[in-house]
Amino acid sequence: MSNRKDYSSAAIVVLAAVIERNGQFLVCQRPRHKQHGSLWEFPGGKLESGETLLMAAKRELAEELGLHVTSVGRTRASLREADSRLVINFVEVEADGEPQLFEHEAFQWLAAPELLAIPLAPCDKLFAERLNQ
Repeated sequence: MSNRKDYSSAAIVVLAAVIERNGQFLVCQRPRHKQHGSLWEFPGGKLESGETLLMAAKRELAEELGLHVTSVGRTRASLREADSRLVINFVEVEADGEPQLFEHEAFQWLAAPELLAIPLAPCDKLFAERLNQ
């Protein structure tokens, strides 16, 4: 009998919405009181039990930013956060509306190279580096 833990079954799946408009990506500044507080991220959140990526995108982006998600596309990257059970899926998302700050400190639309100039959360930084390759 093995004492090794199966971390894949314990993973917490997170959606990070990659919303691009006119060559710019939506990023949001995390609330100060949360993990990675004040760092910038692609918006989203944890999937609830039984949720698809589309369902999670619709719920999270409506709650956090007042956006209406119309579709989700491909997963552009799936990254595991160091020293955590979070697996963050960076998913292409189409959404209507203008962001409203219901949870985040701020938001901005940035071109891919500009993303590298702001303090991003760790996995978001890795994804931004991939966008710029």
